[in-house]
Amino acid sequence: MSKREGEGCPRMKTTQKTDDRDTGANLTSPVIAAFKVFQQDLDTKHDKHERLVKLSRDITIESKRTIFLLHRVTSVPDVEEVLNEADLKLDGVRLKIRLIAEELRGEDLYQYHRAFTPGIQEYVEAVSFHHFIRHRTLISLEEINTKLVFIKEPEAKDTPEGQQPMGTTQVLTFQVTPTDYLLGVADLTGELMRICISSVGNGDMDTPFQVSMFLRQIHDGFSYIGNTGPYEVSKKLHTLRQSLSKVEDACYTLKVRGSEIPKHMLADVFSSKTAMMDQDVGVA
Repeated sequence: MSKREGEGCPRMKTTQKTDDRDTGANLTSPVIAAFKVFQQDLDTKHDKHERLVKLSRDITIESKRTIFLLHRVTSVPDVEEVLNEADLKLDGVRLKIRLIAEELRGEDLYQYHRAFTPGIQEYVEAVSFHHFIRHRTLISLEEINTKLVFIKEPEAKDTPEGQQPMGTTQVLTFQVTPTDYLLGVADLTGELMRICISSVGNGDMDTPFQVSMFLRQIHDGFSYIGNTGPYEVSKKLHTLRQSLSKVEDACYTLKVRGSEIPKHMLADVFSSKTAMMDQDVGVA
């Protein structure tokens, strides 16, 4: 037997002794009991985190579907019918936000914030887009949070007198954070830019100028925040400026060359210009 092979034997014996010590650990030790509690707490936290991530994905999907539905307002005769259908979809999204509120009852919101913030931002984008189409104004954070107050009725229990409610009525609230609100509004600008271009293709010459003025106001508000706000907000500012630039370019074309270009070709002109601007940004 070589020297190297002989040196390996003590290591194997040492490993076996270590395993024997592990299997013979005192399970009633206070240290072992404490770590079992830590394990249960971590498992509970991870399970809750996964449930919140799944709910956030569902909220994102339903909010995107609502936004796609709202883009139809430029091509349908009855706008109110589309808005009412979007109301029903947003009610379904709020039911999922209610499930998040139930999961966060008694918990620190910011401990799980990263798990559900993408869905909440998408919801803010959808509900603010819906509000703009109906009222031509920006929905406030207070108005959004007002619709996220849920009443949980007590469960009914069979008794000789019939079903009787057990317990008291509970109020669940979910508060959208200012950061999620700002990020959702920043994403809204991209949808407004798209509805501006599509409205021109359908002969609506007023919407682009309304959207342009609205985007300037949003841009001014974000400019006041500048670099003093959250890091994510400053990143969105570049995209906001791109959307504003495209809308202003469309308004310029309407004002200066609108009489030269047939209405049915304006949308194609704007689409080609938008594509060229995107290429220039990519090259830069």
